[in-house]
Amino acid sequence: MSAVDMQGISRRAAIVGLGATEFSKNSGRTELRLAMEATLAALADAGIDPAEVDGFSSYSVDKVPEYEIGRLLGARNVSFFSQVPHGGGAACAPVLHAAMAVATGIAKTVVVYRAMNERSWYRFGSGSYGFASTPIFENVNYGWYMPHGFHTPAAWVGMFARRYMHTFGATSEDFGRISVAVRDFAATNPAAFFHGKPITLEEHQKSRWICEPLRLLDCCQESDGAVAMVITSAERARDLKGSPVLIEAGAQGISSGQQIMTSFYRDNITGLPEMGHVARQLWQQSGLTPQDIQTAVIYDHFTPFVLPQLEEFGFVPKGQAKDFIRAGHHARGGSLPLNPHGGQLGEAYIHGMNGIAEAVRQVRGTAVNQVADVQHVLVTAGTGVPTSGLILGRA
Repeated sequence: MSAVDMQGISRRAAIVGLGATEFSKNSGRTELRLAMEATLAALADAGIDPAEVDGFSSYSVDKVPEYEIGRLLGARNVSFFSQVPHGGGAACAPVLHAAMAVATGIAKTVVVYRAMNERSWYRFGSGSYGFASTPIFENVNYGWYMPHGFHTPAAWVGMFARRYMHTFGATSEDFGRISVAVRDFAATNPAAFFHGKPITLEEHQKSRWICEPLRLLDCCQESDGAVAMVITSAERARDLKGSPVLIEAGAQGISSGQQIMTSFYRDNITGLPEMGHVARQLWQQSGLTPQDIQTAVIYDHFTPFVLPQLEEFGFVPKGQAKDFIRAGHHARGGSLPLNPHGGQLGEAYIHGMNGIAEAVRQVRGTAVNQVADVQHVLVTAGTGVPTSGLILGRA
């Protein structure tokens, strides 16, 4: 595909409204109510009448149907709706889908949303998923792994992490440095669940094992909350009240040997080739390079997968992310601050949508932990699964 073709959506759509609920462990209301609160806040932020919404996009493991949000909003005629599979790997993809719908004229005003009560209503990391009662392909596939102890996301990631450590010399302390940095950001973010609660590397190392080499403080939260945003054309965005944030690039990726969190039969499991595929698309679409990024929101459901993501995007050579982390480049005041909202480890785990919200705030210049002179922000989605990514920038 030529560079001209790949640039088809670049900078043609913008995020013009942003809304979010508080993040908690017990919201006390339905996921639909959370979704409506965030959506109405996003539309108010954009200055757009809810009746104008003609598109919706979300992602799987979602219990909030777009038709019900549309009905409650009073939307008249909805022309576009999509739901992207693979959970957190889809996090950036609904924004990509919305941008494509807007750029092609399929829809004019698209709401992207995520609402979850994943702590108070159900538990994401329980290890009990009812696979035996629903023997579809993906569930049968896990039958090859679960009898050997691979019951939870932490266990699945632990296999990749151990191989990465063996090959490149990364340590548990390196994973801990990632956790310490995001908790430092969360400590100064009033919206974060761990506001006012930084941790030390010693505390990380003393936290209990979940599945070696992952400790408790290597694992993201389970959270209640919702985030929504409104996407429209870049041209229309100039006439709206809010500060538009351009969608400079968006991509999805599946690579050879891909499975859902269990791509263990690849020749090499120290990298994330599907994220590398996303990275190449984003750089080509946007015309940017790693040196053009001032801050990045790197999907941190588990700390070990932050390192290969930095490598796949070309911020550091293969195997050298540990040195980048040891030098503190990822932390407050570093050359590439990661997850300045506190990430999914420190702010909340809204399946990555709160990370996109942070990128919007960074570009707008309204973030709590604002990085200086932000022009472009990279956002990545879940790793270990088919995935996605975005680059957002100033209008």
